[in-house]
Amino acid sequence: MRCPLHGSGADPTRLVGRAVEKVVASWHVSDGERSELPLDVWLTDSEGDTTRITTGSDHCLIVECSPPHEPYDLGEWGRVEVGEDLGDHPFLRHLGEPVTSVAEFALPDHGRSRLEIVFPTGRVVCDCHEGDLRLTRAPAQGVPAQGVAHGPAQPAVSQSSIPASSFVRTSSGAAEPRTD
Repeated sequence: MRCPLHGSGADPTRLVGRAVEKVVASWHVSDGERSELPLDVWLTDSEGDTTRITTGSDHCLIVECSPPHEPYDLGEWGRVEVGEDLGDHPFLRHLGEPVTSVAEFALPDHGRSRLEIVFPTGRVVCDCHEGDLRLTRAPAQGVPAQGVAHGPAQPAVSQSSIPASSFVRTSSGAAEPRTD
């Protein structure tokens, strides 16, 4: 899944068969308020490898192998905090579970637009919504939905039901599922 600006990144299918042992995220904090959506998420697996999931400036989804960065100051715009204080984070429900499959979706000339990480008890859908990393808890295939979405809700779909023609570009250049 090659992004013209960020390259191919890491192959997320290497997570298959590995358990997610630790989740760390970063958030923008301004005036004492933490952003609702994380900026980055790092998954440490049972092999000790860390996978970072974040968004690019061109609204693509970036997947790379890198450890969490340190918190940093943004001056008058606040700080970026990094840690395990995740609240109701979609990946927490799957700590200790093995990844059973990974599905990637991409748009031509855009790169990765969506990533689904599937566990025995459900899946987490990662995508970019208006430039922000959106993580949505979704049921495993064939299980009724009972999850909580982080960010605007998006229907869960399988890889085979999302051809590239099912996406449209918004005025900001983001890829959104077609609703017509």
